[in-house]
Amino acid sequence: MLISTLLNNMNKKQVNHPDRDPDFSTGAYSDGVIVDGFLYVSGQAAVDFKTSKFVLGTIEEETHLTLKNIQSIIEAAGGTMDQVIKCTVHLADINDFDRYNAVYAKYFTGIKPTRTTVQSVLAEKLKVEIDCIVKL
Repeated sequence: MLISTLLNNMNKKQVNHPDRDPDFSTGAYSDGVIVDGFLYVSGQAAVDFKTSKFVLGTIEEETHLTLKNIQSIIEAAGGTMDQVIKCTVHLADINDFDRYNAVYAKYFTGIKPTRTTVQSVLAEKLKVEIDCIVKL
């Protein structure tokens, strides 16, 4: 009963990438959800949201587009990349770490977010997927 009451009183707000086609179903998740001043951004990849298609490329190209997508979602929620406090990164090939990390580092100034980076099997031949938590 207490858990049900807490969940019913929780104020959640959905945030979508500004270029997402509103008629395109993403499945059973949101791009981002704001709860209690925190934005939780779902795993993002190298997607062109205007066409809803993956954009495969080098690890640098995919990392850049992935982080631009995350930045767009954060900005749609009223935040900035400097407010990111935690990232989880999935690389299809952990040997790409140094090349991905060089691009990733350019997106964060000042205190860098905490981060976990692991090798994972990713869908659609993607090279990188990143999710994050942001304090708005």
